[in-house]
Amino acid sequence: MTTDQLRQTALDVLGTIAPETDATAIDPDGDLRAQLDLDSFDFLNVLVELSERTGIEIPETDYEQVSTLNDCVAYLEARQAAATSR
Repeated sequence: MTTDQLRQTALDVLGTIAPETDATAIDPDGDLRAQLDLDSFDFLNVLVELSERTGIEIPETDYEQVSTLNDCVAYLEARQAAATSR
């Protein structure tokens, strides 16, 4: 997936978990939980759905690395690149 596709996938997932989400209002460098008022369970659902849609596992130890939209996209890109270079 390209960077734009990963970003759109993340926005789609956020819209699924938090349907009131206005994708244009998300600060890409702001904490997603705070911006979208996501509790721990909702955030976990976001990460599970992202994993299912991208095929990229996000282990619990890495949750802090995906707290913003930009962090999330960068993380997914890095994991995707690592998987394809094997």
